[in-house]
Amino acid sequence: MKKWFVAVAGNIGVGKSSLTRLLSEQLGWEPFFEAVSDNPYLADFYDDMQRWSFHSQVFFLSRRLRHHYQLLQRPNSVVQDRTVYEDAEIFAANLYRQGLMLKRDYESYHELYEVLCALLPPPDLVVYLRASVPTLAARITHRGRSFEQDITTEYLSRLNVLYEDWVANFDLCPILTVPSDSLDFVANSQHLDLIVTKIEERLRGREEVVFP
Repeated sequence: MKKWFVAVAGNIGVGKSSLTRLLSEQLGWEPFFEAVSDNPYLADFYDDMQRWSFHSQVFFLSRRLRHHYQLLQRPNSVVQDRTVYEDAEIFAANLYRQGLMLKRDYESYHELYEVLCALLPPPDLVVYLRASVPTLAARITHRGRSFEQDITTEYLSRLNVLYEDWVANFDLCPILTVPSDSLDFVANSQHLDLIVTKIEERLRGREEVVFP
């Protein structure tokens, strides 16, 4: 059997961890969840975001790249919660757009990211969970994580714009876009089965895979 590396991407609250878990159970793949990082710059970053954003993002990038490399070494198929690409293309880009990362720092960071990504093989498939801001906000409220309750709809909207730009221009591997507003794969097993079928079709090389 061929070994597959599938990564799940999407905005905060969209259900990346849930889909990662469900895919691993359904397909027998090894799951890799986003780790709670011990970033030594976080406290300084929250005190002075512009000064420490570069340091903090480089730390996150190095950890994500290390995890990506480790996934490639696994003997069996794997499914990953969040990609290395999102750190740079979404979250670092948002800091820069908001004036919280200096232009020279962002350019240096992005050049490092591009060089490192050129050296690492990409996943076989990225599954992008697309959802509107109301859906994201409702799911964040429902799961009740205290540290997420201050996330604003404006912030989610900015990230959604960056996600759409990234997906439109990403060409390192195929992307399967899942309409998460209309598919509740956690509560509805038929929706999950549909997503699994579409993933398998895309991995087999079918170019046009669309959801009804």
